[in-house]
Amino acid sequence: MATTVTSKGQVTIPKHVREAMKIKPGTKVAIELSGDDEAIMRKVRPVERRPDRFDRALGSAEIKWHGTTDEYMEFIRGYKDDPGFK
Repeated sequence: MATTVTSKGQVTIPKHVREAMKIKPGTKVAIELSGDDEAIMRKVRPVERRPDRFDRALGSAEIKWHGTTDEYMEFIRGYKDDPGFK
């Protein structure tokens, strides 16, 4: 099956190929040169990694601030203590 390259260098993967390879929007594919005028397209499998200490800590803080974001920024940055702050 042939497809046409657009002016942006894009091609459309035919539907039957997308379905056979289970390619959906956002799926990463790799294209590798295999010889003269030949390329191989394969689906990139995500690398499984164990969560590290930062992943485990993400979202674990309990913040109990009931003011606005601007009020919080003023609180942590100390704008009122700055002589140049108006």
